[in-house]
Amino acid sequence: MANIVQFDNVGLRYGTGAETLSDVSMTLASGGFYFLTGPSGAGKTSLLKLLYLAQRPSRGAIRLFGQDLVTLPRNKLPPLRRRIGVVFQDFRLVPHLTAFENVALPLRLAGTDEKEIVAPVEEMLAWVGLSDRANARPATLSGGEQQRVAIARAVIARPDMLVADEPTGNVDPDMALRLLHLFDGLNRLGTTIVVATHDLHLIGRIPSARMMRLDKGRLSDPTGVLRHPPRVPEVSA
Repeated sequence: MANIVQFDNVGLRYGTGAETLSDVSMTLASGGFYFLTGPSGAGKTSLLKLLYLAQRPSRGAIRLFGQDLVTLPRNKLPPLRRRIGVVFQDFRLVPHLTAFENVALPLRLAGTDEKEIVAPVEEMLAWVGLSDRANARPATLSGGEQQRVAIARAVIARPDMLVADEPTGNVDPDMALRLLHLFDGLNRLGTTIVVATHDLHLIGRIPSARMMRLDKGRLSDPTGVLRHPPRVPEVSA
């Protein structure tokens, strides 16, 4: 299986402070499913920013989709970004757009014909339980509803890689499991999934996934398989 991501001794520093990430080396296989764990302040969000091209490393080398990101000109980054779906902790929905329009945005940016947008967006909103909120704007949605819109937007275009930062932090356990099933289904279609989470119950639902742990900016066991996931009771989807 080819690698979609390769980090070699990557360091990240904001300003003149101490390094947020230090000597991070890892490879992510195309089509793999990865959980990123670690305590608050470990650098998980910073690592995800490097993955979805919001940040460049201070040192080291990163290759993504076969491209050297350290030397790649900035005008070559947008096509790569369009291959990545992102679920942000703070949602980042466009406030003047409805839930439907937010979810449809990646398809429209990709030039999809309007006739081919309605059905998949409606299906995705139904999957995340928001069919009746399609015309609502973000300000009128609860935190959990905004999170579900953000997830639907991130996966609607079937990206090559999905990067999700605590994607189930604002939803109840039943919906969290349903969203995990959505990620798993997307992964089975070939999308590489990277999910930062504290929720060991969710991690246990994908026993074949690989788990990476960050602690004080350093990555441990970057290729370790979660061989014995926590046992959790079944929850209906």
